[in-house]
Amino acid sequence: MGHTNDILNGIRSQIDAHAEPLAEARERLALVRSTAKAFPGSLRTYASGSLAQHTFIHPVGDGDGGLVLDRRVYPGLGPDGGGETPADISAELCGLLGPAVREVYPNARCGTSKRGPKLTFGQPVDGQDPTVDLVVALTRKDAPGLWIPNLKNDTWEASDPESHVKLFTSGGAALQRTRRRVVRLLKAWNKQYSTPGFSSHNLTVWAWEFVEPGMGMADALSTVLTKSARRVDSGNATVDPAGVSPNVRLLVPRDTASRRLRTAAAGLEEAIAHDDDRDAVLSALSRVFYKYIDDPSPSSLTQKINALRQPGPLSTAALGLGGLSAAIPAVRSYGVGPEGR
Repeated sequence: MGHTNDILNGIRSQIDAHAEPLAEARERLALVRSTAKAFPGSLRTYASGSLAQHTFIHPVGDGDGGLVLDRRVYPGLGPDGGGETPADISAELCGLLGPAVREVYPNARCGTSKRGPKLTFGQPVDGQDPTVDLVVALTRKDAPGLWIPNLKNDTWEASDPESHVKLFTSGGAALQRTRRRVVRLLKAWNKQYSTPGFSSHNLTVWAWEFVEPGMGMADALSTVLTKSARRVDSGNATVDPAGVSPNVRLLVPRDTASRRLRTAAAGLEEAIAHDDDRDAVLSALSRVFYKYIDDPSPSSLTQKINALRQPGPLSTAALGLGGLSAAIPAVRSYGVGPEGR
């Protein structure tokens, strides 16, 4: 594809995770996983989330993983046992991880997140200090997936993060590459809002459902936005692809989620329809990725100039105009970002 694909690649150059903090996140997760294997009753550890699915965007945040415990070693623990809650076992695991990790990262600390121990390291790389969240998981007795903690409620919930990784990294190399590029773009679009409308997991599920072999990046992104908008409009649920967890929930009211998706879908559709006109594509995509692209259309520029003429303390910075040079809108950073991460 022409300009649409090129401009989306320009956005990717701004949002793709930087190599050094991404590598550091992998190393930290590997250290925590190897340490956790010494915990009594350990069956295995796993990597999950954005790190395992190669969909991190800048800045790098959490490296997610889990420790699977054999419930037979803990007969009192969990819904299939004596009903003991996850708080104490999470604290015990933290007691193992903290001292061991401090041998490598002296400033490291172990607290808890919603799902289990959370390791902070106090050693930034490229201005980023990736953390590690380690889920304390139990095998289930007569059902697929795992029991994982909800430490906010001190309860257990059914999930299957290992199957999610297998599903979301399935398919041929070209399909995987397109899917993860689309997920990254969706994450960047979603995070533009002060209250994001969708979890990263939700966006990844939609990309897994709707991106098909042979699609280019622009068509794939357009398809995901269009089909997701239709689903939300219809009121139909997005089910867990592993068939274990409850349906995926929206983070904002349905009408808000629908409006955002429809606006983005319309912008992609317009960009693709005018793919041979770079300014038209920029104008259409600026309504989707408004923090990454300036609208070059005369009407947009005229509106900004007229606003400057109005009385009051309105600044050029508030209008997105940083001087005369800013009057020539474009993709704010152009190029192709690193791939295969």
